[in-house]
Amino acid sequence: MSNFVKISNKITKFNKKLSIDGDKSLSIRWALLSSQSSKKSKASNLLLSEDVMNTLKCLKKLGIKIKISKNFCEIIGLGLNGFKYKDNLILNAGNSGTLGRLILGLLVHSKKKLLLKGDASLSKRDFLRVIKPLEKFGAVFESNYGKLPIKIQGTNNTKPVKYYENKGSAQCKSAVMFAALNTLGETIIKAKKSRDHSELLFKHLRLPIKIIKKKKHDIIKVKGKSKIPALNYKIPSDISSAAFFIVLTALTKNSRLKIKNVNINPSRMGMFYILKLMGVRITKLNIRNYKGEKIADLIIKGTNKIKPINCPIKFNSSAIDEFLLIFLVAAKAKGISYFKNLSELDQKESPRLKWGSKILNKIGIKNIITENSIKIFGNPDLNVSKKIIIKNFLKDHRVFMTSVIAALSFGGKWQIFDKESINTSFPSFLKKVDYLGAKID
Repeated sequence: MSNFVKISNKITKFNKKLSIDGDKSLSIRWALLSSQSSKKSKASNLLLSEDVMNTLKCLKKLGIKIKISKNFCEIIGLGLNGFKYKDNLILNAGNSGTLGRLILGLLVHSKKKLLLKGDASLSKRDFLRVIKPLEKFGAVFESNYGKLPIKIQGTNNTKPVKYYENKGSAQCKSAVMFAALNTLGETIIKAKKSRDHSELLFKHLRLPIKIIKKKKHDIIKVKGKSKIPALNYKIPSDISSAAFFIVLTALTKNSRLKIKNVNINPSRMGMFYILKLMGVRITKLNIRNYKGEKIADLIIKGTNKIKPINCPIKFNSSAIDEFLLIFLVAAKAKGISYFKNLSELDQKESPRLKWGSKILNKIGIKNIITENSIKIFGNPDLNVSKKIIIKNFLKDHRVFMTSVIAALSFGGKWQIFDKESINTSFPSFLKKVDYLGAKID
């Protein structure tokens, strides 16, 4: 079976309802926290992607009992610092930075040595940003300048720490929070604004966490040595996965799409606010709270009038996974759009800022890129007819899916490689696209 897709036709208008797979960030956090409970936890709508499956495989290697089916997953935890494994165990995080960084936070207390590795893409990413704060707890790490593979030996004598997280990385913040759970005393984190799924789960579980919200950062205080109760959870749909279909609908004239039960956590809604400023029509319906998270149904309508934007940097952190798609919307705007302070984009599975520029170049959109910004000269009459090939992008799932949306929105004859990359986060992506009427070979 070929590992590429061919697209030769733009999608035609559609009026559909769509369901989206479970949230990846919440699926991984649910599994990791459930492993630290001494009770049985159960989740439905768990995302069955490679990243989540690798999380479950790692936990099984650490002695956690897991039962999984199509409809639910059940985890029987071993309590705080309850992992049981042989010395020099090898864990494989695959492509998942969330898994790789967060699980290190749970391992700072494990005295037996182990090695954490990942795939070629994850092995290029910076883990020093999480090693440095976790070393303060007393764990010892060996790595190649902060890159995987990483050897870790924890300690039973962990000490609470003070940590300043200044990159807006929810993964680094969460790793320290996870480490603090099993540490006597109070760990204090000053964290730049970022996703707050971990904080909300801690609150829902009534763990001893205190959050003081400031304008540009949060002060998070976590007291350790608490017992973690069972976490029974219906995982809401992933806003980052829904984003592909929000943009496809927005760029397809006279189309309408309803997406149900989407996680609209405010720390993930940067794209929503950016697109609204650009004239994209998105409506939230049936808003409700579920175990700390906000959930809603979304209605999106296609538009021909996209406005350029000088994007406020306050939205950067909460839109970090969606900027490739936002760049496509800017390509259709009447005027020049400017996005800055985006160096974190190149800390993802691939150098995404560079790939955003490459895709725009391929569809004929002028852009000027620096190491942390991009200026996009939009063309509302954009219609692509040439042949375009997308490959060698470190199998970054978001580059693949963004390229599919670009092909369906703007036309051209596309050949997009590494379709298996979607298995890391959104295995059903191509089926959803097919359901909306796209023609993909």
